[in-house]
Amino acid sequence: MTLLWKEALSDKKYRLQAVLTVIVLAGVLWSLTNFLNFIENRQGIILADPLLSHFKPLNLTWLIFGLIYLSLITALFELAKYPKQLMFILQAYSLLVVIRMAAMYIIPLNPPPDMIPLNDPFVEYFGTGRLLTKDLFFSGHTATLFLLFLTVQSKKLKILFLTCTIALGLSVLLQHVHYSIDVLAAPFFTYTCFHIILFFHKKQPLF
Repeated sequence: MTLLWKEALSDKKYRLQAVLTVIVLAGVLWSLTNFLNFIENRQGIILADPLLSHFKPLNLTWLIFGLIYLSLITALFELAKYPKQLMFILQAYSLLVVIRMAAMYIIPLNPPPDMIPLNDPFVEYFGTGRLLTKDLFFSGHTATLFLLFLTVQSKKLKILFLTCTIALGLSVLLQHVHYSIDVLAAPFFTYTCFHIILFFHKKQPLF
């Protein structure tokens, strides 16, 4: 156990906050599973996207999953060294998911007509059990990678995660999995969630 973990675990406030963070995250993810089933059964609108209309979709499923899981595994190894930052990103991610559910509820969308579905066996097995096509505004994958970019402190990893965020955003557009507004809006929502959680930690700086 590293010195940072020993210091964090010796702090009663940190232990309580960490337990509450995990409980809230579990509740949010459980709610997300039920919410995604709801929106899949709901009719939405189809947007006229001038960007997507210029090219036919490409199947980049494995590239997309490679970018996502490579980034998540790399971030897990990095953030595991820093207990307070790990807790921070779980809190920011929980808020991000809640905001995203609210956005999807307010803006019901049907997917682009010629989309190539992004079939994620992991999400289907542990989540809804069905192929998701309407979890559109805003792009959760893009938002998650951008959150990693904002949170990590290593300059090399920041460059990596920013590059992966851009590559992922372009890939989901090329596959017509998302509308361009879904991808463009994701970093703005993520940045807002990041700074909201950062505000609540202002008495105990994390970065």
